[in-house]
Amino acid sequence: MAAAAAYATACPNTAVLVPRLPTTARCSALPYLSPRLSSTSFRASTIKLSESRRSSLLLTRASEETSTSIDTSELFTDLKEKWDAVENKSTVLLYGGGAIVAVWLSSILVGAINSVPLLPKLLELVGLGYTGWFVYRYLLFKSSRKELATDIEALKKKIAGTE
Repeated sequence: MAAAAAYATACPNTAVLVPRLPTTARCSALPYLSPRLSSTSFRASTIKLSESRRSSLLLTRASEETSTSIDTSELFTDLKEKWDAVENKSTVLLYGGGAIVAVWLSSILVGAINSVPLLPKLLELVGLGYTGWFVYRYLLFKSSRKELATDIEALKKKIAGTE
């Protein structure tokens, strides 16, 4: 280490590498090049700029939203009241269990379909084609948009049971 310190004072413009095994120090004829500051300073300034923009957006969003605190005890009491109001608890549990089993089976089915090499890409093309047809049929023209809105309202009424 003492040899490295003496070498550093003798050759101030060269890089000093201290090997693990003691060897004699040699002075390099290559000049010392400083690291390129332009690319790193530009990158750092853009990062700082994007971080400042992001933080200002976060501050703006945080100030615009109203915070609503959820009271957990109130939530549990509401759920308990609704559960007590249910007449056929076994039916609700059976439907809930059936829904969980259906989601589990559908995930197995999707995994099996995804393992077939060309089928996922084919299904993506089918989905893209259907999306294009839906846009052309319901969203492109004003009259068809009105028709879609009336169909959605009729479906809402049918589900709610007000029709």
